[in-house]
Amino acid sequence: MTLLFLRCNPLQKLILIVEDDVAIREMVVDALVKAGFDTREADDAESALTLVGEKLPDLMLLDWMLPGHSGVEFARRLKHKEDTSEIPIIMLTAKGEEHDRLAGFDAGIDDYVTKPFSPRELIARIRAVLRRTSMYGGPSAIQSGKLSLDPASHRVLSNNQPVKLGPKEFKLLHFLMTHPERVFNRVQLLDRVWGRNVYVEDRTVDVHIRRLRKALFPFGADNYIQTVHGTGYRFSSENQ
Repeated sequence: MTLLFLRCNPLQKLILIVEDDVAIREMVVDALVKAGFDTREADDAESALTLVGEKLPDLMLLDWMLPGHSGVEFARRLKHKEDTSEIPIIMLTAKGEEHDRLAGFDAGIDDYVTKPFSPRELIARIRAVLRRTSMYGGPSAIQSGKLSLDPASHRVLSNNQPVKLGPKEFKLLHFLMTHPERVFNRVQLLDRVWGRNVYVEDRTVDVHIRRLRKALFPFGADNYIQTVHGTGYRFSSENQ
């Protein structure tokens, strides 16, 4: 398993390229950087999964044939996990038969590009998929106190510095910031953040609240997440 180099600007869209052919990967990276995207790279499914766990990409370019796992198997794996199910995926493939394309779409991919492809076509496909999935030019950032949360790019900044959050902590912060000064109990937060069909203990909320506060502490924003004893939690950046 190999984790490859990272370019990261918190204000740009992040594209994860999962491709074991070095020449193709370098060509794609060059085209994406010139088009204004940030990139992460992986040459197999396991290293890609590690990178996804560190930071959710705005879109994934996924090779059909990967060492160990096929791209279709990996796409299906991502789509069955709650935290990664909404990552848009474009499959890079030399396969052009209809049944191969259908297999990819059945696995949850959003589009495919057949090799060989031009960089201009690839960039156009990426932008089209990002528009369709409401992650390109989507909702504007939420600003409150020292924090700025951008739901479109799935990033949180404080004084232009990125705040590193896990996927669930991001969803929790997003929900609380969009409902400032309102108190929510554990059951309400489980319902709105985790979903009604997910069965977890109420105390799970407390665990993620602690993680969220820990992530916000270096930026002096941990006290924005307030405990209302006997009731629940609220977000407030007023008078802090």
